[in-house]
Amino acid sequence: MEWMQEVLKRKDQFTEDTQEFLRIKSVLDEKSKTEGAPFGKGIHKALTHMLQKGEKDGFTAKNLDGYAGHLEMGQGDEIVGILCHVDVVPEGDGWSSDPFGAEIRDGKIYARGAIDDKGPTMAAYYAMKIVKDLGLPLNKRVRMILGTDEESDWGCVEHYFKHEEMPALGFAPDADFPIINAEKGIIDAKLSFHFDKASISKNGPKLLSFKSGRRFNMVPDFAEAIVQTEDAKPLSEKYSSYLSQYEIKGSVSEENGTLKLTAEGISAHGSLPHTGKNAGLLLGLFLAEAELDHNGKVFVRQMTAFFSNDTRGEKIGIQCEDEVSGELTVNLGIMSYDIKDGGELGVNIRYPVTADSERIEEGLKSITDFHLTSFSDSKPHYVEAEHELIQKLKKVYEEQTGEKPELIAIGGGTYARSLKAGVAFGPMFPGRPDVAHQKDEYVIIDDLLKATAIYAQAIYELAK
Repeated sequence: MEWMQEVLKRKDQFTEDTQEFLRIKSVLDEKSKTEGAPFGKGIHKALTHMLQKGEKDGFTAKNLDGYAGHLEMGQGDEIVGILCHVDVVPEGDGWSSDPFGAEIRDGKIYARGAIDDKGPTMAAYYAMKIVKDLGLPLNKRVRMILGTDEESDWGCVEHYFKHEEMPALGFAPDADFPIINAEKGIIDAKLSFHFDKASISKNGPKLLSFKSGRRFNMVPDFAEAIVQTEDAKPLSEKYSSYLSQYEIKGSVSEENGTLKLTAEGISAHGSLPHTGKNAGLLLGLFLAEAELDHNGKVFVRQMTAFFSNDTRGEKIGIQCEDEVSGELTVNLGIMSYDIKDGGELGVNIRYPVTADSERIEEGLKSITDFHLTSFSDSKPHYVEAEHELIQKLKKVYEEQTGEKPELIAIGGGTYARSLKAGVAFGPMFPGRPDVAHQKDEYVIIDDLLKATAIYAQAIYELAK
């Protein structure tokens, strides 16, 4: 079977469908959630779009209360699962074009979700469609499961598997090629600041507010602080000098007796915090040395003391690594402070498959002047190299690319960990830069077409 030829026959329609899908702003929106749309209108629109498209193309479609859905084909007792998600992280700032415009430039589609995970979802959909259109015999059912809350709390997966059976095996087109058989554990933790109301002073400079970050799993690319001070000039000049000295983009402006300080960083996926620049910590390091009120100073000093220039958890004593999945990583994704209400930090930790999460919890509890208020732990995931799923995917990858596939581990968490036998499988080819969660996120159209051919053969091999 010439799988790539079948993909190329559909190239124009595939590209148009991918652009149309990417133009739906499927970001979590608590304000617009309703019964049947638990994560807001945009995500609901994206889910409905795919289910209606699948139904039109002859798949069996099912919507599970807006939490998730699936498209199915084939017959048999066992299910091959293809786990995708239609939600995306917020667009962030600094794009060269509309984040939901899905513009094509130099053979790339630029949009939030292009590589994570709406572009790959469409690739997997077309792979299913090709197998179906060709009328190839299948002895198993093939089911594309469409999640809606992957970028936040995975409430969609929990709801889905309360009502539906677990596929025997499957893959998630939501990471890297060749094959990811190990995913680190993922911890999201909230730390509340011990706010000392007795120390609130009426006079002197005060940190009125500090905010940076939108999600636990994103390196913040913007930070803002409001400082009240009677003499703004010295602080303003020091901050301008700080920005210049460390080549940080930012600004300082005065209004009604307050100074607004901003800093710009570089966004990155929370599993790779060392590849970004945390704007909140860049601004916090300056404020830690500034003259501020007691609570404001303690907040920024402790925040930076435990998290600045350290993405491995050494400062809180939780650093560790193993041969299977590598080092633990720490991302401080959310920082917020208000002089009236106190402060909070949102921490995202990716830990090796052999690590002890209880030790990590104790490390977070030891952070001075902060209290651990929530701790969610998604356990690591690992599939042995000898498993039939991996053996078949290795065969497909080598036949389609001519390259020997290697098994790799990641810090990111994909829906593959929802299955007992699930792996992440593409769509990003070796050597390509990881632009997920970054401004000007894109997918290379030729890569997406190549991934579609790989997925089509994989589906056939696993379900025939």
